Amino acid sequence: MEYFYAPPEAIQHDTISVEGEEFSHLTHVMRKRIGDIIHITDGCGSVYQATIESIDRRTARCTVAAKDHRINEPATALTLAVALLKNPSRFETMVEKTVELGVARIIPLLTTRTISRNAKTERWTKIAVGAMKQSLRCVLPTISEPVSFSDFLASPPKNGNRFIPHQDESQSFVKLLNDAKDSHTTVCIGPEGGFTDEEIAAAVQCGFQPVSLGPRRLRSETAAITAASLALQ
Repeated sequence: MEYFYAPPEAIQHDTISVEGEEFSHLTHVMRKRIGDIIHITDGCGSVYQATIESIDRRTARCTVAAKDHRINEPATALTLAVALLKNPSRFETMVEKTVELGVARIIPLLTTRTISRNAKTERWTKIAVGAMKQSLRCVLPTISEPVSFSDFLASPPKNGNRFIPHQDESQSFVKLLNDAKDSHTTVCIGPEGGFTDEEIAAAVQCGFQPVSLGPRRLRSETAAITAASLALQ
């Protein structure tokens, strides 16, 4: 099964317009034709089974035959707050893989030891769209503009579980997750040099629990992927 993406504004009643890069993928890569039945997600939780009714130079118009909601979406709503990384491609890999695993939101962080300050929100969102389709999800995760760690802590999530992996911590992330009852979880991942002691202390004051992801030291992007995999089993 192949998913295509059409934002909510492209859906009017029982008609869906596929345009832009998705149109090129539909017609030139997948070579779909009038009469073909395809699946389209709006990125907001809905998947539509639709028939291609017409194709012109820039738009494929489809008629909805059936609609499903939240297919292949996890029960846990996971927010990853991840420090920007020195190597942009590693952050992009993190976005791709955690979206495939089922993350609900990604918040890029600017921390004391953050080296890169380059925000590529548009590119990250593009990667997230591809990962959403690849994994047959129907919710496009939100990727925020980068925010300082102090500002992030100034308005922490109002409810749910809060964790901050730290290499000097012994409390098991898996055990705490198993004991947790809330379906909303936020995990903070530091940069290459890790969070400072002051940042860890500030996070703890805001209700974050320091946890261990295991005995081995992980790269930041690996830590994010590992946390997502464990939280979204």
